[in-house]
Amino acid sequence: MTGDGTPPAARLVRDFVNTREPQTGTEALQHPEDLRRWLDAHLPGTRAAALGNGDLVLARGLREGLRAVLLAHAGHDAPATALSDLDAALARVPVRVHVGPEGTRLLPGDDSPLALALAPLVDAVRACGHDGCWQRLKACSRETCRWAYYDGSRNQSRRWCSMAGCGNYVKMRRRNAGPTDQGPARPSPGAGDSPTRAGHPETST
Repeated sequence: MTGDGTPPAARLVRDFVNTREPQTGTEALQHPEDLRRWLDAHLPGTRAAALGNGDLVLARGLREGLRAVLLAHAGHDAPATALSDLDAALARVPVRVHVGPEGTRLLPGDDSPLALALAPLVDAVRACGHDGCWQRLKACSRETCRWAYYDGSRNQSRRWCSMAGCGNYVKMRRRNAGPTDQGPARPSPGAGDSPTRAGHPETST
């Protein structure tokens, strides 16, 4: 577990999904070099130096596929094809099963930059399912937010990335029946940094 109680694999998936900020449209992975720097910061030794534009497009598709499934985990409407789309994106990453004393892992299936870069992310998804924390990865209920978070509550009932922020906003909006407020813009996460949010209880360290 990390300091905030999030298992390492879940933290990696969460932080990857949060490289795009839906509320502001901020994109941390604009170029292949941005993806390489993010991977170097979060997965040292991935040897992702030669990533190209096609690899970046696949990585973004994988990320948004994950977000859609996390939205479904939180009990919200997601595209009917969310699971199949994610499965198709995952299938494009060359991986192989490694069996060792610690159990099974997914490793790069070849030496291509794509496999070396994204196989650890695919393995993190596998680990989340194996550890029982997959359903605890969710996307915020606030329509303009959709920030990914880890629900560490006992009954897995969290709906917001932050009750103090999005939770209170939505409740106040319902109470006042006022116009949609997009809320304050959040800082753009750097390509090599874990995306964080002021007042968010699950910021990376």
